Amino acid sequence: MRLCRRGESASTLELLVAGLGNPGPRHERDRHNIGWMVVDELGRRHAASFRSKFNGRIADVRIEDHRLALLEPETYMNDSGRSIAAAARFYKVEPADVLVVHDDVDLEFGRLQARAGGGLAGHNGLRSIAQVLGTPDFVRMRVGVGRPGRGDPRDVADFVLSPFEVHEDRDGIVARAADAVEVVVAEGLEEAQRRFNERS
Repeated sequence: MRLCRRGESASTLELLVAGLGNPGPRHERDRHNIGWMVVDELGRRHAASFRSKFNGRIADVRIEDHRLALLEPETYMNDSGRSIAAAARFYKVEPADVLVVHDDVDLEFGRLQARAGGGLAGHNGLRSIAQVLGTPDFVRMRVGVGRPGRGDPRDVADFVLSPFEVHEDRDGIVARAADAVEVVVAEGLEEAQRRFNERS
Protein backbone atom coordinates (compact mmCIF):
# COMPACT_ATOMS: atom_id res chain seq x y z
CA MET A 1 0.00 0.00 0.00
CA ARG A 2 1.39 3.38 -0.99
CA LEU A 3 -0.03 6.50 0.56
CA CYS A 4 0.95 8.49 -2.53
CA ARG A 5 -0.07 7.48 -6.01
CA ARG A 6 2.32 5.27 -7.94
CA GLY A 7 4.51 7.25 -10.28
CA GLU A 8 4.81 10.22 -7.89
CA SER A 9 7.95 8.87 -6.24
CA ALA A 10 10.99 6.96 -7.46
CA SER A 11 11.31 5.20 -4.11
CA THR A 12 10.86 1.47 -3.69
CA LEU A 13 10.09 2.16 -0.03
CA GLU A 14 6.37 2.28 0.74
CA LEU A 15 6.53 4.07 4.08
CA LEU A 16 9.05 5.74 6.37
CA VAL A 17 7.80 5.23 9.94
CA ALA A 18 9.43 7.59 12.44
CA GLY A 19 8.85 7.36 16.18
CA LEU A 20 9.58 10.54 18.11
CA GLY A 21 11.46 10.69 21.39
CA ASN A 22 14.46 12.06 23.23
CA PRO A 23 17.77 10.16 23.38
CA GLY A 24 19.44 8.70 26.47
CA PRO A 25 18.53 6.44 29.38
CA ARG A 26 17.10 9.40 31.30
CA HIS A 27 14.24 9.72 28.81
CA GLU A 28 13.64 6.18 27.60
CA ARG A 29 10.55 5.65 29.79
CA ASP A 30 9.08 9.15 29.34
CA ARG A 31 5.60 9.68 27.93
CA HIS A 32 7.24 11.90 25.31
CA ASN A 33 9.09 8.80 24.04
CA ILE A 34 6.03 6.74 23.21
CA GLY A 35 6.85 7.08 19.50
CA TRP A 36 10.20 5.36 20.07
CA MET A 37 8.47 2.65 22.09
CA VAL A 38 6.08 1.93 19.21
CA VAL A 39 8.92 1.73 16.69
CA ASP A 40 10.83 -0.57 19.08
CA GLU A 41 7.76 -2.82 19.21
CA LEU A 42 7.45 -2.88 15.42
CA GLY A 43 11.14 -3.71 15.19
CA ARG A 44 10.74 -6.55 17.67
CA ARG A 45 7.79 -7.99 15.76
CA HIS A 46 9.55 -7.87 12.40
CA ALA A 47 13.10 -8.85 13.41
CA ALA A 48 14.54 -5.42 12.61
CA SER A 49 18.28 -4.86 12.66
CA PHE A 50 18.83 -1.21 13.52
CA ARG A 51 21.92 0.70 12.43
CA SER A 52 23.11 4.24 13.09
CA LYS A 53 22.34 6.66 10.26
CA PHE A 54 20.55 9.97 9.65
CA ASN A 55 21.30 11.14 13.22
CA GLY A 56 19.22 8.24 14.47
CA ARG A 57 18.61 4.50 14.33
CA ILE A 58 17.16 3.05 11.13
CA ALA A 59 16.05 -0.41 10.03
CA ASP A 60 14.56 -1.75 6.80
CA VAL A 61 11.76 -4.25 7.37
CA ARG A 62 8.92 -5.93 5.52
CA ILE A 63 5.36 -6.19 6.74
CA GLU A 64 3.73 -8.82 4.55
CA ASP A 65 4.78 -7.70 1.03
CA HIS A 66 5.36 -4.07 1.99
CA ARG A 67 8.82 -2.57 2.39
CA LEU A 68 9.24 0.15 4.99
CA ALA A 69 11.90 1.77 7.12
CA LEU A 70 11.69 2.29 10.87
CA LEU A 71 13.45 5.38 12.20
CA GLU A 72 14.17 6.63 15.70
CA PRO A 73 15.68 10.13 15.47
CA GLU A 74 18.41 10.56 18.08
CA THR A 75 18.34 14.32 17.83
CA TYR A 76 16.32 15.81 20.63
CA MET A 77 12.60 16.10 19.98
CA ASN A 78 12.82 19.74 18.88
CA ASP A 79 15.20 18.79 16.04
CA SER A 80 13.46 15.60 14.84
CA GLY A 81 12.91 17.04 11.37
CA ARG A 82 16.63 17.00 10.56
CA SER A 83 16.83 13.22 10.98
CA ILE A 84 13.53 12.49 9.23
CA ALA A 85 14.29 14.76 6.27
CA ALA A 86 17.70 13.10 5.76
CA ALA A 87 16.10 9.65 5.72
CA ALA A 88 13.30 10.84 3.40
CA ARG A 89 15.86 12.22 0.95
CA PHE A 90 17.88 9.01 1.03
CA TYR A 91 14.84 6.79 0.40
CA LYS A 92 13.28 9.33 -2.02
CA VAL A 93 9.95 9.28 -0.21
CA GLU A 94 7.44 12.11 -0.41
CA PRO A 95 6.14 13.73 2.81
CA ALA A 96 2.81 11.92 2.24
CA ASP A 97 4.70 8.61 2.67
CA VAL A 98 6.18 9.59 6.04
CA LEU A 99 4.27 8.35 9.10
CA VAL A 100 5.22 9.97 12.41
CA VAL A 101 4.26 8.28 15.69
CA HIS A 102 4.12 10.75 18.57
CA ASP A 103 2.69 11.48 22.00
CA ASP A 104 -0.37 13.72 22.22
CA VAL A 105 -1.52 15.41 25.42
CA ASP A 106 -4.78 16.49 23.80
CA LEU A 107 -5.92 12.85 23.59
CA GLU A 108 -6.79 11.03 26.77
CA PHE A 109 -4.49 8.20 27.73
CA GLY A 110 -4.81 5.22 25.42
CA ARG A 111 -6.69 6.93 22.59
CA LEU A 112 -5.24 6.70 19.09
CA GLN A 113 -5.83 8.86 16.07
CA ALA A 114 -4.38 8.23 12.62
CA ARG A 115 -4.60 11.19 10.27
CA ALA A 116 -3.00 12.71 7.21
CA GLY A 117 -1.76 16.26 7.75
CA GLY A 118 -3.36 18.64 10.20
CA GLY A 119 -2.16 21.15 12.77
CA LEU A 120 0.92 20.92 14.94
CA ALA A 121 -0.90 21.29 18.29
CA GLY A 122 2.12 22.97 19.90
CA HIS A 123 4.21 19.81 19.48
CA ASN A 124 7.82 20.85 18.91
CA GLY A 125 8.72 17.60 17.17
CA LEU A 126 5.93 18.03 14.64
CA ARG A 127 6.87 21.67 14.14
CA SER A 128 10.46 20.69 13.36
CA ILE A 129 9.34 18.04 10.85
CA ALA A 130 6.92 20.38 9.08
CA GLN A 131 9.61 23.06 8.86
CA VAL A 132 12.28 20.81 7.38
CA LEU A 133 9.96 18.87 5.04
CA GLY A 134 8.38 22.16 3.95
CA THR A 135 4.85 20.90 4.62
CA PRO A 136 2.66 19.59 7.47
CA ASP A 137 1.16 17.04 5.06
CA PHE A 138 2.72 13.92 6.51
CA VAL A 139 0.80 11.13 8.22
CA ARG A 140 0.55 11.10 12.02
CA MET A 141 -0.24 8.37 14.50
CA ARG A 142 -1.26 10.35 17.57
CA VAL A 143 -0.94 8.37 20.79
CA GLY A 144 -2.83 9.82 23.73
CA VAL A 145 -0.74 10.19 26.90
CA GLY A 146 -3.23 12.37 28.79
CA ARG A 147 -2.62 15.48 30.88
CA PRO A 148 -1.77 16.05 34.55
CA GLY A 149 -4.74 15.18 36.72
CA ARG A 150 -6.46 17.41 39.24
CA GLY A 151 -4.04 18.21 42.04
CA ASP A 152 -0.98 17.24 39.99
CA PRO A 153 1.46 20.16 40.37
CA ARG A 154 3.38 19.34 37.18
CA ASP A 155 2.95 21.47 34.08
CA VAL A 156 2.43 19.72 30.74
CA ALA A 157 6.14 19.91 29.81
CA ASP A 158 7.20 18.18 33.03
CA PHE A 159 4.35 15.69 32.71
CA VAL A 160 5.40 14.42 29.26
CA LEU A 161 9.02 14.18 30.45
CA SER A 162 8.00 11.80 33.23
CA PRO A 163 7.35 8.05 33.10
CA PHE A 164 3.95 6.41 32.93
CA GLU A 165 2.25 5.56 36.20
CA VAL A 166 2.31 1.97 37.44
CA HIS A 167 -1.45 1.56 36.92
CA GLU A 168 -1.31 2.76 33.29
CA ASP A 169 -1.06 0.02 30.68
CA ARG A 170 1.87 1.44 28.77
CA ASP A 171 2.73 -1.85 27.06
CA GLY A 172 -0.88 -2.30 25.98
CA ILE A 173 -1.14 1.08 24.27
CA VAL A 174 2.28 0.63 22.65
CA ALA A 175 1.14 -2.72 21.22
CA ARG A 176 -2.15 -1.24 20.02
CA ALA A 177 -0.40 1.68 18.32
CA ALA A 178 1.96 -0.79 16.61
CA ASP A 179 -1.10 -2.74 15.45
CA ALA A 180 -2.52 0.48 13.99
CA VAL A 181 0.70 1.23 12.08
CA GLU A 182 0.63 -2.30 10.64
CA VAL A 183 -2.93 -1.72 9.43
CA VAL A 184 -1.88 1.57 7.76
CA VAL A 185 0.87 -0.34 5.95
CA ALA A 186 -1.14 -3.40 4.94
CA GLU A 187 -4.68 -2.04 4.48
CA GLY A 188 -4.42 1.74 4.21
CA LEU A 189 -4.95 4.85 6.29
CA GLU A 190 -8.74 4.86 6.01
CA GLU A 191 -8.99 1.32 7.37
CA ALA A 192 -6.70 2.22 10.27
CA GLN A 193 -8.87 5.26 11.00
CA ARG A 194 -12.03 3.14 10.91
CA ARG A 195 -10.62 0.57 13.31
CA PHE A 196 -8.53 2.65 15.70
CA ASN A 197 -9.71 6.27 15.75
CA GLU A 198 -12.02 6.53 18.73
CA ARG A 199 -14.62 9.23 18.85
CA SER A 200 -15.39 10.86 22.12
